[in-house]
Amino acid sequence: MIDRRTLLAAAAAAPLAACAPRAMAPRQPLRVVTFNIWHDAGNWPLRLKLIVDVLRAADADVIGLQEVLQDSKKNLPNQAETIAAALGGYRVEFMSTSPVGAANRYGNAILSRLPVVETDTIKLDPANDYRTALRVRVRSGGRLVDVVNTHLAHQPEAGPVRAQQINGLLGWLPTDDVPLVLMGDFNAPLDEAALAPIAIRGLEPVLAPGAVDTTLVVARGHKSRVIDHIFADPRAFEISDARRIADAVAGEFPSDHYGVAATLTPR
Repeated sequence: MIDRRTLLAAAAAAPLAACAPRAMAPRQPLRVVTFNIWHDAGNWPLRLKLIVDVLRAADADVIGLQEVLQDSKKNLPNQAETIAAALGGYRVEFMSTSPVGAANRYGNAILSRLPVVETDTIKLDPANDYRTALRVRVRSGGRLVDVVNTHLAHQPEAGPVRAQQINGLLGWLPTDDVPLVLMGDFNAPLDEAALAPIAIRGLEPVLAPGAVDTTLVVARGHKSRVIDHIFADPRAFEISDARRIADAVAGEFPSDHYGVAATLTPR
């Protein structure tokens, strides 16, 4: 039988227990990758295997792919869907300036194994450059995150065009304070003026300037430049890891670009 003093002690302790701090839930990291897959150039069957191997090893939650092609005349299914099927467990969002049902569609894709609660796409001006961006709003560790993938104008002299595309992209994004990750092939190094609005928006690159020699495969005839980037909001994420991927040769390079991978831990 419980006596009166025991009951009084329990009652006194109850408010203190209610005020005791709860154990913090572990912060679930968000792993992202950007990778320009070079459409079907070169030995695509071999490169497909290498790309899948690289992405499986990266173990990313969200993957942004550029230069994704589907071409019914070549009997080439959508490359992003082929890659996702080989990896397993990813939902595919694809955007092209060509209409659905066209024989040839070329554009960007996002693969997500996180729940997608919203998607959006945009055709970037000028229309004759055939550039797009797409956004997925995913649920990661109990909170929402926007992940955006794009591919900007490639001509060396196209800085003003890239600036127009960046401004259009940033103006299209939601303004509801959901944390943002922006990635893709920007065809511009970090110090190009066209990319300055990204920093004004409060996003920072996961790879610091000079962190890697290049994100282009020089052996494919490219000059050494870092033009593939992942940007994240430092107020929302701590960069736990960031590195170049797909830079090992196994008889063939996976693409004419290297990929960039990052692990972002919520603050």
